[in-house]
Amino acid sequence: MSLTDQELISHLQSIVGAEQVITAPADLEPYLIDWRKRYRGQAIAALRPANTQEVSEIVKLCAANLIAIVPQGGNTGLCGGATPNATGRQVVISLQRMNKVRAVDTSNQTITVEAGVVLQTLQEEAAKADRYFPLSLGAEGSCMIGGNLSTNAGGTSVLRYGNTRELCLGLEVVLPNGDILNSLRGLRKDNTGYDLRDLFIGAEGSLGIITAAVMKLFPIPVAQWTALVATPSAERAVELLNRFQAGASAQLTGFEMMSDESLALLKHYYPALASPLAGENPYEVLVEISDYESSEHAMQLMENILEGALESGCASDAIVASNIAQARKFWDMREHIPLAQADDGPNIKHDVSLPISAIPAFIKTCNALLKTKYPTIRVINYGHLGDGNLHYNVAGPTSAETESFFTTYSKEIQAMVYAEVERLNGSISAEHGVGQQKVDYLQGHRGNAAFHLMQSIKKAIDPNNLMNPGKVINL
Repeated sequence: MSLTDQELISHLQSIVGAEQVITAPADLEPYLIDWRKRYRGQAIAALRPANTQEVSEIVKLCAANLIAIVPQGGNTGLCGGATPNATGRQVVISLQRMNKVRAVDTSNQTITVEAGVVLQTLQEEAAKADRYFPLSLGAEGSCMIGGNLSTNAGGTSVLRYGNTRELCLGLEVVLPNGDILNSLRGLRKDNTGYDLRDLFIGAEGSLGIITAAVMKLFPIPVAQWTALVATPSAERAVELLNRFQAGASAQLTGFEMMSDESLALLKHYYPALASPLAGENPYEVLVEISDYESSEHAMQLMENILEGALESGCASDAIVASNIAQARKFWDMREHIPLAQADDGPNIKHDVSLPISAIPAFIKTCNALLKTKYPTIRVINYGHLGDGNLHYNVAGPTSAETESFFTTYSKEIQAMVYAEVERLNGSISAEHGVGQQKVDYLQGHRGNAAFHLMQSIKKAIDPNNLMNPGKVINL
């Protein structure tokens, strides 16, 4: 016989302590709504376990009573993947108390952390050990490594170091029946059957709850040089990328493209971060080179590539940061564009990836299609050009009209944008995940064979559909 809600709460309190079972409406509210405030649900309670064993016991109790579970980290996701549904028959498991650094192995170049470790904290712990952890996001002061792994987050250094998946060597996961899968070995070679780790990275908690991970570390670069470069078009921005890839190779660690409309929005809401480049440029690119030889070598490399780019016309102006503060300001420009969008109001977000060669055509075609039908829209277009990840976001004519525009047109605009993504062999999700925002598009995007295979995996691992149901894949 299933437990009543009060009996369930009592049992949960015995596992994690009464103060870590949150049921009061005002205290529960932050766990029920996503960062963008587009999704809101209900829950029996939010739970804050202190360790993996407590997570395991919670899951066993919920599995026995067919209570669905929504794992949650820093709750900074953009697709509603960590938000409960409206039934009120789910519990939220927050990993925020599981924030220990378990081990640092400088010889193996690894750090073992619990899922609730904030990304910025992980970066700082690596630095204390004279090592570098390269994952960097705008939300790094609040997002957690468990959430980064669950969405396979990208960020600004994918070009050199890869997505979160490439930075992970092993996981600890609580499975839907409460069993604990421990593969925290930190091995770079392990050819023993299926790679179970990759099942859980990017699964957004739909197959199990990541509780700890072994992450790669790297030597700290001797020097990093950052430049802000104006370019006359998306086509010339791709040409500029090709020049940097040919000239700098693996030393090229960041290549971010920002459109004129995204920079105008940034200037409006954060005037101190207005671009220092003269004039109104169709696109500006943020470039970073990291070097393990010397600062002089990196600077000479940057200057040589920029000189050729200016001569060829793929760059029209450039500023190389003269100090750390200026370099930080350049990165703040890029990282504050999403915040400026949030200040402006709801917008129709598209986190897409495309072959880099197809990005100019995608922008040109989508802009023309959308502005023909909706002449007064604003396209806030920016992203990680170096790895083909574009944030192609559509806002209403003015800040005052964003809410009504979003409500009225979001589905048809998404359909138009995704159709162009499909035509150019891209992906509808590059780094933000699927969550509940894109779940209805998955079958059409991936095709029947892939979709049914994913359904089979979900049913095999989570037969009762208790792990974050309604996210990533519908059964």
